[in-house]
Amino acid sequence: MLEGLMPLPWWGYIVVAFVMTHITIVAVTIFLHRCQSHRALELHPIVSHFFRLWLWLSTAMVTKEWVSIHRKHHARVETEDDPHSPQVLGLKKVLWSGAELYRAEYMNNPQTVENYGEGTPDDWLERYFYGRGKLTYLGIFIDLVIVFALFGPLGMSIWAIQMAWIPFFGAGLINGVGHYWGYRNFLCPDASTNITPWGILIGGEELHNNHHAFIGSAKFSIKPWEFDLGWMYIRIFSALGLARVKKVAPTPCTKSANRDIDKDTVKAVFIHRMYVLAEYAKSVMERVHREEFDRAEGKRQQFLKPVKKLLLRPRKLMDKQQLAILEQGLLHSRSLETVYHFKQQLQSIWTEYNISQEAALKALIDWCNSAECSGVPALRDFSQNLRAYSMVSP
Repeated sequence: MLEGLMPLPWWGYIVVAFVMTHITIVAVTIFLHRCQSHRALELHPIVSHFFRLWLWLSTAMVTKEWVSIHRKHHARVETEDDPHSPQVLGLKKVLWSGAELYRAEYMNNPQTVENYGEGTPDDWLERYFYGRGKLTYLGIFIDLVIVFALFGPLGMSIWAIQMAWIPFFGAGLINGVGHYWGYRNFLCPDASTNITPWGILIGGEELHNNHHAFIGSAKFSIKPWEFDLGWMYIRIFSALGLARVKKVAPTPCTKSANRDIDKDTVKAVFIHRMYVLAEYAKSVMERVHREEFDRAEGKRQQFLKPVKKLLLRPRKLMDKQQLAILEQGLLHSRSLETVYHFKQQLQSIWTEYNISQEAALKALIDWCNSAECSGVPALRDFSQNLRAYSMVSP
């Protein structure tokens, strides 16, 4: 009886712990994150309720609280109002105290839940069981009783692992490391990174920079070599009629280069602006920096070397020392100063588009004409390729 109703070999308990924590991860990434927070897909009521029940049993997290805090994170990312930015609070704080930061936000700032929690479940189950109330923690107690009955004292270890899984991997690792270390496909105006190109352990959440670039996308993988396990499950659910995908990241379309810029071009550049900026970083800024660095000698190289990463970093995330290094480096390279200035001008076009399509059209035409007359070959080549963006496939 000490072994419980289902005695297993040693490896069997590991498998059980992995399966249970994996289901929790899938529930968080598909239900809480992609479905509830960003409305990127719709789930069949059976699937939706299973995830709600499982999260109640395995985490005691309240859907409205989690969703509202996550939405606020996107709305106030990397600012003092961001509930869990390692750029503001430090990596150590977010990594090891991520769950506490969630708790502090919904307890100390109840307005967050009201302002950002719209559209989450509000039925009697949520009000009396799954929501914040007397029975909020009943689920994890029931879970403890079940695993203890099935697996004996080792079941308590499985339960403890399950309780710690999301606080560390979700609230800590993704919110911490995912805004501090990794690679970036896109120049988002924040510090989000992709931790690994294979989103397996945390269900695809590892591809955090991709998510910040295309917040409303149900699919987190972008590059051919990236893998999003959560997207695989969504495809399976869709094939079974249990899910309906509403939105995925757009794929750029191009027509023949060197064509005249029109409203179709402006719309395509706006929709695909993350791809545009990523290509600008690679084919213009990195190329020009490499050319300038190779030509430089002595102290000039010393000034240019640390500028490479800062050229791509959002200015709001730089401290005074980094800004000084950037400005000093730009003073030693007219070409780098030019392409950095052109990047800022290009980004301003997104704002122009929101005000007036006509103003955005003129701004893009002027930008391309100026880029092609700048005397910087990389800028000229990029501008000519930018003209090929289109909303219609050739």
